[in-house]
Amino acid sequence: MEKEKYVAYVSTYTSGNKSSFGIKIYDVDLEAGRFYEKDQVEITNSSYVTISHNEKYLYSITDFGVEAYKILEDGGLSVINHASINGMRGCYLSTDYEDKFLFVAGYHDAKVTVLRVKEDGSIGEITDEIFHKGLGSIAERTFRPHINCVKMTRDNKYLCAADLGMDHVIVYELNHTNGRLRQVDIIRSEQESAPRHLKFSKDGKIVYIVHELKNYIDVYRYSIDEHGIPVFDKIQNISTLNTYHAGGSAASALNLSADFKYLCSSNAGDNSVVLYSIDQETGLLTKILCLPISGDYPKDAALFPDNKHLVSLNHETNTMTFFNVDIENKTIVMNGKAIDVDQPNCIIFYKLK
Repeated sequence: MEKEKYVAYVSTYTSGNKSSFGIKIYDVDLEAGRFYEKDQVEITNSSYVTISHNEKYLYSITDFGVEAYKILEDGGLSVINHASINGMRGCYLSTDYEDKFLFVAGYHDAKVTVLRVKEDGSIGEITDEIFHKGLGSIAERTFRPHINCVKMTRDNKYLCAADLGMDHVIVYELNHTNGRLRQVDIIRSEQESAPRHLKFSKDGKIVYIVHELKNYIDVYRYSIDEHGIPVFDKIQNISTLNTYHAGGSAASALNLSADFKYLCSSNAGDNSVVLYSIDQETGLLTKILCLPISGDYPKDAALFPDNKHLVSLNHETNTMTFFNVDIENKTIVMNGKAIDVDQPNCIIFYKLK
């Protein structure tokens, strides 16, 4: 049987760095739990990357808006086109489950932008733009909206936009014909908790929301009532930290394992990674471990597809650190040297066809 082969895409900032290559591509050695640099793509300030649900295209944030790439057979990227989002640089992007629309979250200008995606994966025109408005609780960064994540429910009905400035997730219904959004609900978080990223379980019935400033994950059950209205019921709140943790911590990453059995998050300040097991019946989380990652500001962290290794993207130390994971014994052990990479932001593992 032929071994499964993977590449990893790592998005990075380029401003202030010597490199103009904002996306790094690595061959993944699954057995050794290591990366080997394969290629790099010239793009400015790739804040975030996402792969279409048909797994043919990769989309990236750039200073100029968004850029589309065709994923080649060997995992390399070939640029298709780029498009303006008619606003400040975004911080997150994702597609709907039919890959007909691309959603972009604007942290700086609090804007959700919807763009049409064409059959060939290229990005088309803007179909909607919504600015979040309002005043938050304190006049620092929470005094105005900052959209940090935009993600569709798995039934492809609703777009959830996490606003960490306003401490809530706004739920929009997507019109699949004209690409317009209509607000239908708000999932309210605690004041000054800063909901940052969200993920849905494999069956789409559970949503996990990580809160940056209060260092916890809220777990909600998602359903649609008899009137066709989305309902989000909170079923759990669980910390991303140990009881003995560094002060001034901020939760960052949120990644599901390839088999949806585990959830991974990270803490800046505490500089740790936290791993949970997911109850396959209820969706509830049980903390397995919370341990240091040997770097500063783990902006993203992810299990390898085999769940036996882990990588941490350490934004402030400009490194990726690698660990062997022993889930049974609740430990991670550093695995070889760190790899240098300027200001890494996010990582995606991609299985070659």
